[in-house]
Amino acid sequence: MSKRTPATTAMEKAGKPFELLEYVYDPDAASIGLHAAQSMGLPPSQVFKTLMVTAGDEPLIAVVPSDRELNLKALAVAAGKKSVQMMKVPDAERLSGYKVGGISPLGQKKRIRTFFDDSALALDFIVVNGGQRGLQIKAAAADLMEATGGAAAGIAT
Repeated sequence: MSKRTPATTAMEKAGKPFELLEYVYDPDAASIGLHAAQSMGLPPSQVFKTLMVTAGDEPLIAVVPSDRELNLKALAVAAGKKSVQMMKVPDAERLSGYKVGGISPLGQKKRIRTFFDDSALALDFIVVNGGQRGLQIKAAAADLMEATGGAAAGIAT
């Protein structure tokens, strides 16, 4: 597995410290995020999943703990939109440049507004996808938010 992805390059360019973690990706897992957390021996509340949504014609990225669900209404409010809906898989892969199961909030083809659940701010570190199935980036939430241009909001239930 290559450990150089657009996501790792984005963290390097931002000058933010990070650590790479690996696990054996299981495409048949009921929840990829929960499987990743268990495989790495980390609490699911620290392993965040990257979800792509659309708000009208604007794509958005939501980063939420793997043991919680995205609150679409809360994300719409945070983004100043009437409503948001989950993006179709082919659209998410095309826009992000990543395959589902490997979508990272970092290193997207073009910068997409990104929202992190505010629970991330209470943690010493969080883990997000590193741009490849089975590769994760461990870093401080504030550093990840700065590298993505992201904002924190209460978007998980």
